[in-house]
Amino acid sequence: MRSMALECMRRENEQIDYVEAWELQRSIHADVVAQRRPATAIFLQHPATYTAGKRTEPHERPTDGTPVVDVDRGGKITWHGPGQLVVYPIVTLPNKVGVVDYVRHMEQAMIDTLAEYGVEADRVEGRSGAWLPADGAKPERKIGAIGIRVSHNTTLHGISLNLDSDLTGFGGIVPCGIADAGVGRLCDEIDQCPSMTEFADVFERHLRSQLSYA
Repeated sequence: MRSMALECMRRENEQIDYVEAWELQRSIHADVVAQRRPATAIFLQHPATYTAGKRTEPHERPTDGTPVVDVDRGGKITWHGPGQLVVYPIVTLPNKVGVVDYVRHMEQAMIDTLAEYGVEADRVEGRSGAWLPADGAKPERKIGAIGIRVSHNTTLHGISLNLDSDLTGFGGIVPCGIADAGVGRLCDEIDQCPSMTEFADVFERHLRSQLSYA
């Protein structure tokens, strides 16, 4: 196995405005495409923000007039906010790694991260992200989301993984267009909640592992 050279911009304890982070992504993306810098992953949190991918339907948006940032990634509407680890890997895909393959790698990084805390997440057929199974009074619920764009064979946007975020932010929308499931967070599933830095450390290790190709 060889490991992709990856620079991690660790700002996971900062709440960075979504539009500011999007501009940073595009600047780094241009440099990665031009081979002026290595693949780069940005770790951060956002203040409470709704973002809508290209497939978002009008009825899935907030009904109370809350602003929504329309973005160029795939997928539908979601919420970002404090307590949620957001990671934007900006990487050029090797020829043998397609977009679906890349999404599966990102899902696996989330699944493997959660497994270190004894939480068994998995995939759900036909739905992206990392999911927790229904358990007693809790429905099937998404704990990690993914939405990406690929331009010049190089990725933009990425994943969000709920640590201890206020899940009421998801209540005013149909998250990711899925009305028949819930949203989960790690700290509801374990006795001792890690710090955001520890959580990001674990995810970084699994991200690097998933960006290794035979």
